[in-house]
Amino acid sequence: MELEIVLKKQGKLLRLTNRTFAFDERLRSGFYAANYFLKARDIVKEHNPHHIVTMQFFQRTEEAMVCGLDEVIALVHTFAIEPENLVIEALNDGDIIAANEPVLKITGKYENFGFLESMIDGILARRSSVATNVHRVVAKLNGTPCFSMADRQDDYLTQVGDGYATYVAGIDKVSTDAQGYWWGGRGMGTMPHALIQVCGGDIIQAATLYQKTFPHEKVTALIDYNNNVVHDSLVLARHLKNDLKAVRVDTSKALIDHYFDGKDTSGFNAHGVCKELIFALRKALDSEGFNYVKIIVSSSFDVTKITEWVKLGVPVDMYGVGTAFVNNTTVGFTGDLVRLDGRPEAKEGRRDIPSRRLQKVPYPIY
Repeated sequence: MELEIVLKKQGKLLRLTNRTFAFDERLRSGFYAANYFLKARDIVKEHNPHHIVTMQFFQRTEEAMVCGLDEVIALVHTFAIEPENLVIEALNDGDIIAANEPVLKITGKYENFGFLESMIDGILARRSSVATNVHRVVAKLNGTPCFSMADRQDDYLTQVGDGYATYVAGIDKVSTDAQGYWWGGRGMGTMPHALIQVCGGDIIQAATLYQKTFPHEKVTALIDYNNNVVHDSLVLARHLKNDLKAVRVDTSKALIDHYFDGKDTSGFNAHGVCKELIFALRKALDSEGFNYVKIIVSSSFDVTKITEWVKLGVPVDMYGVGTAFVNNTTVGFTGDLVRLDGRPEAKEGRRDIPSRRLQKVPYPIY
């Protein structure tokens, strides 16, 4: 069956649905809902039903990228009572939004959908945080490829949604199949330090075993195991020649590479993956005719460091980013009731914010 994301790209589907998201059925019973919303639902249903309310969702970060809207609309369509009677207006995943701009409004009987509020907040916050983080990096890459290594910074169950948000923001290179699950991507990667360790620290043996196991792939080698990046890259390049596609430098910021042994490093910070090391590596590879070997860098890269390196022209062919992509505090969403039976009614400090960008969502999507 064709992926919904393909149909959406082709203009045959307005939004992704639960066919993509495959929600946990326990959502229906309120398993993931805040208890006080369940109590409010039950009170309203029994003692004060049938009022029509409008719930509005917004956040407070300027120039954020919203993501998770298809998911929350599918959530409401799947688990709300009588979803066909709700009026949903929303922006689109990938839209750039201002602080305090509404991204979603739902109008209908409170007892039919109100219990979903905290889950909607959470989905929008997580997806939009990741999308915004990735978007900020993509904007500074100046065309240099980047891949997401955000598979170890949080619970593994976040990978599927985080991978989708990463894709929406412009990066389609990910480290696990789970990260590409909603949009058809597959995980990519190099040899880990563990493989080199099993080979007793012998990078040539590790690369040779990699070739034997994956004969149709050129080798991309993690090259900092011995903390001697320039030396080991040259040794490996001489051995593999054209079969070496790239080297990845992932030096811990607690270490200074042995390339700098005996050299004056007083004018810069030589710890970890520093630009001086990458310039030296590129020069060394080129001097022996290995100009075709790409350089991949990872370890503590964020938008600030990438911006600086791109401006300085550090010879990086691909960045690997993990922690900076999944910071979950970049964007936080709030849901508020702002209208009651067609008239304004909201807690102090809140109001129904007009928007010309919101689009009415049909039910059903198909």
